[in-house]
Amino acid sequence: MKYFTSAPASDPSSVLYSRCTVDLKSGTIRLEDVPCRNFEDVLGGFGRSFQILAERNISEAYCDENPLIVNTGLLTGSSAMTGMRTYFSGYSPIKGSKKGLPAAMWSTGSGNFGAKFKWTGLDELIFENRSPKPVYALIQDTPNGPLVELKPADHLLGLSTHEKMMVLQKEYGSNAHFATIGQAGEQWQNVYMGAVALSTDNQLKTGEDKMRFAGRGGMGSLMGYKNLLALVALSSDKIKPLTPEVRNVNINVVKGGGSARLQPISRGGGGGTWAAYDVLQVFHAVPVNNFRPQGNNLPEKLFRENVEPDFVIKSEACFRCGITCHNNVHEKREDGSAGRFLAKFDYEPLNLLGTNLGIHDAGQAASLIHLCDNYGMDSISLGVTVSYVLSYNERHPAQPLLNGACFGDYPKIRELVEQAGQGKLPEIGMGSMRLSESTGETGYAYHVKGLELPAYQPETNPGYAWAIAGGHMSMGTYGLLTREGKSDMDSWVEGITRTKLQIVGFDMIGLCKFFDITKGICTQMVVDCLKSEFDMEVTAEELAAAVRRAFLRGLALELRQGYEKSEYTLPAEVWEQPNPNIKLPNITSPEFIAELQRRVWEVFEPELAGLLPEVGRQG
Repeated sequence: MKYFTSAPASDPSSVLYSRCTVDLKSGTIRLEDVPCRNFEDVLGGFGRSFQILAERNISEAYCDENPLIVNTGLLTGSSAMTGMRTYFSGYSPIKGSKKGLPAAMWSTGSGNFGAKFKWTGLDELIFENRSPKPVYALIQDTPNGPLVELKPADHLLGLSTHEKMMVLQKEYGSNAHFATIGQAGEQWQNVYMGAVALSTDNQLKTGEDKMRFAGRGGMGSLMGYKNLLALVALSSDKIKPLTPEVRNVNINVVKGGGSARLQPISRGGGGGTWAAYDVLQVFHAVPVNNFRPQGNNLPEKLFRENVEPDFVIKSEACFRCGITCHNNVHEKREDGSAGRFLAKFDYEPLNLLGTNLGIHDAGQAASLIHLCDNYGMDSISLGVTVSYVLSYNERHPAQPLLNGACFGDYPKIRELVEQAGQGKLPEIGMGSMRLSESTGETGYAYHVKGLELPAYQPETNPGYAWAIAGGHMSMGTYGLLTREGKSDMDSWVEGITRTKLQIVGFDMIGLCKFFDITKGICTQMVVDCLKSEFDMEVTAEELAAAVRRAFLRGLALELRQGYEKSEYTLPAEVWEQPNPNIKLPNITSPEFIAELQRRVWEVFEPELAGLLPEVGRQG
């Protein structure tokens, strides 16, 4: 980016970002410096990409007019801790309204691809149309600026996410990082939940499949539709020297309240997101058997303390991050040393490909996570859709779906995952909304607006209804009841319409949410980083205003794509069959939800006017 102002919030057009537009159909490539329209453009991520998507009238996700936008945030590649994020945006194959129109969506992941991408000198890459043959894109730093090329990718066809990276690493060496799709993304016609895998330094050094993922919303399937199998970012490292101001911020990130509980147990933390099991089990609110906790101790079988005796668990971190929130699980040799790497245990995939499927064996859960990662699928959408199949089969033992799998039947569940990843089970690959509509039993399909729910009981989080890109990624109300104890209407209206929507700011600026998960980006820490890194004079209030506009623009885009207000709700089973085993106040009764909807829309609706441009007819 080029900066000709120190006040980007009031003078955004004096900030220019480097954009490359690639026409995959013709092979033409155009580089340009683009002036920012507003502060959202300056911050980047979905704050910029959603404005581009708002200029398109898209009625089908798989059409040439639907772009794939790859960009970074302002602090991606900076010396600010967690500044590693890459964003993939487009109209989603899996998330869509009842009218059949796809929703605008972004997905994001860490790894070191984002920093390498930024260090090539490029801020944004837009892929238009569709390539007639499989290709990958090479983005590299040169003395004359960023260079983007399309390369034949026939040799990558049919390989897993990890295998593609290993092949490309041999060709491009240690200064390259990669974003790839797996077999699932290649089978885009039957898989709408394809993920984009992002390489990590740990992975490339060890050869073990320790990837990160931009999973939500099917951006890997959109890549597959475009016949774009991988991205390669090739650059030397260009991180700035650490200033005292940013050093102090980074220390606060590691030791502050926002991430302290995510630190390894050896440092007094909870051991990463895995610790959510312990927190939620107190209320019997850990999802079990398709989001129906049974009030027993089954979830405790996957508590870390009960897994550790049989496996070697290593707490590890992203490149240059001190939070150390990852838990990589290895087989344990007879001498107690670490054997074969099995999977990374984060709360969502562990629960949704484990406990919520009736799988309480860590080795079996690790195997399912490994398959999901290497096929390149969103673990949340995959797990929730499989759990719908199991729940349907429990209700219809005489006429089950697919292979008749039941909760806890690991061999048959594994078969479902494998066949879905290979594109052989569109019933699963297209997601729970479409599958439940085909069976006529939609009440226990755990999605909101077509996107499957993460591993937090919807009974604890009616804020899911207004999330614009996944429940816990774009609406931070998942702990409002369980952690903060808020069950009154005023607190929930305030959380949804003011304080908790601010979590989406992380998906603009390039930081991981663990930078300050409780407060968002509208803090002095971010203000100090922007001053130190770019000499920008920015206030927390200006950041908050930009984040709010970006969120509301996303909400307005949903409404333009045909969402009715009746779709801003929870799965019907939540209130039709209240679960007495969840030991928390009931905040999802029909009466509570109706009043919450009324009051939330009273706040949001007046602010939506004028956020979107007029668009003509397109694809």
